[in-house]
Amino acid sequence: MRPPVWPIDLNPPVFLAPMAGITDLPYRTLVARFGAGLVVSEMVASQELLSRRPGTREKAELGLGVEGTSVQIAGREAAPMAEAARMIEAQGARLIDINMGCPAKKVTQGASGSALMKTPDHALRLIEAVVEAVNVPVTLKTRLGWDDQMLNAADIARRAEHAGIKMITIHGRTRCQFYKGTADWQAIRAVREAVDIPVVANGDIVSASAAQQALDQSGADGVMVGRGAQGRPWILAEISHALFGTPSPDVPMGDAFAAMVEEHYDEMLRFYGADLGSRVARKHLGWYMDTCATPTGLRRDVLTSKDPSETKGLIRQAMQYGAGAQAA
Repeated sequence: MRPPVWPIDLNPPVFLAPMAGITDLPYRTLVARFGAGLVVSEMVASQELLSRRPGTREKAELGLGVEGTSVQIAGREAAPMAEAARMIEAQGARLIDINMGCPAKKVTQGASGSALMKTPDHALRLIEAVVEAVNVPVTLKTRLGWDDQMLNAADIARRAEHAGIKMITIHGRTRCQFYKGTADWQAIRAVREAVDIPVVANGDIVSASAAQQALDQSGADGVMVGRGAQGRPWILAEISHALFGTPSPDVPMGDAFAAMVEEHYDEMLRFYGADLGSRVARKHLGWYMDTCATPTGLRRDVLTSKDPSETKGLIRQAMQYGAGAQAA
């Protein structure tokens, strides 16, 4: 197999997956600081993007113009998707990703996300419209198919490559699996064999050993980490070190871990404002405490505190109970 031709410089090929409500600017920045070949913005609906025309904050949230960031868009109609792609390209996007993998009912009931896998001809019209609308590389993220009776990722990938898609990421589950069961990395191999462009394996990649198994079983050229990075923003860098020989990350321990969490908390408050930022931060604080032996009562206090000053004091107490690291 010849070496993959990446759409832009994506080194190392260990990427952060787009996750709604999670991969916002503060978290992407933190992950990128440890090391990642690519981070992907939260999915943005094309119609929503067109209606609100990104301002300064929205540009930052999407990562427009930020090196090593892909902007993911979703939609069900070709014209709005193309217009949204042109808009974000004009505002600095360096890589645009099309979402055909989101399994959420509110997305699929709108005939977008992974629902597009049920209508591949229509999906290809969307892909062609976006590719023809912009000059930056366009990539695609899908699942294996809608369900076990419709495993059409390889066929869609082949057609998408002919339409001009430069890279494909496959989550090794069907839409109807949502996140249940285990990702079928072996099934991704059919996509790898169907196309010449880079293929990235996604799903259940939570460690370096899992990443290596995913690559071995799928034949993929890289991996994308989603839920495995929750509470462990350094995990991509650890995987990159183990698989591709990049420098080993300085994983924070003890007080350094508490300081990192406090800094992330402060960045969320700055980005969202104190009220919304405090609410958004709770899930991250919970994941961070999952890496620690935080006592139940203290954990509850952290997650129910409504005063940012009080929360910051509690963070220092809560995060010092563990090393703040899990083995890759």
